[in-house]
Amino acid sequence: MSLTAAGSGQLRCVDCTIRLRAVCAHADATALAELERIKRYRSYASGQTITSSGDEPSVVGSVVEGVAQISTLLPDGRRQMVGLLLPSDFVGRPGRSRIDYDIVAATPVTLCTFRKADFERLLAANPLIERRLLAMMLDELDAAREWMTLLGRKSARERVASLVLMIARRDAALVGGDSADGQRVPLRLTRQAIADYLGLTIETVSRQFGALSRDGLVALGTQRALDILDLHGLETAAGEAV
Repeated sequence: MSLTAAGSGQLRCVDCTIRLRAVCAHADATALAELERIKRYRSYASGQTITSSGDEPSVVGSVVEGVAQISTLLPDGRRQMVGLLLPSDFVGRPGRSRIDYDIVAATPVTLCTFRKADFERLLAANPLIERRLLAMMLDELDAAREWMTLLGRKSARERVASLVLMIARRDAALVGGDSADGQRVPLRLTRQAIADYLGLTIETVSRQFGALSRDGLVALGTQRALDILDLHGLETAAGEAV
């Protein structure tokens, strides 16, 4: 059930599409009821700033729908994208008094937010949620290391294939499954956003998607979705298969 279908004021935590993967995944009934009480949905249009570097955070939360870009401004004025936030990812850092990066909605984004002070009190009283958040932060660190490898070592073909696999696996995990042949992958991002994320030009991204399609690994539908036809072949294209 999506927020669009349910209405932001009607979606219960137990019906949430990210329930199995978000910070609340291991919450017991009491903690879930408290999260239900203090949550608030916030919507952002594509291109709208969610948080800015240097701000003092007042809220934290989880991405329910959409994709956001994490970026930083370099000393020479250029902007560098350093990560993506996908559904179930956590926004904000409890215990921190400053935001270090800019977060901008790459698509329309819905967040399930909590006042930072309320969430910090909930963490202190619920070790299961605290451990879940720690695990998510460690996963985020691993993802950042993979992203560095992707940009530093992989070819354009490997980068595009890796991004498709990352999104496909995240989408499958949201419903407790695994990626497989025939899976539809909503890319959500524009080609320009994909190019920025992968450190490529938009023309190179388009060529690589075309090549993956011609090789029978994916079927391109709309600009924002594709179908995986050959998962093993896609893994090989991403440089994962041995």
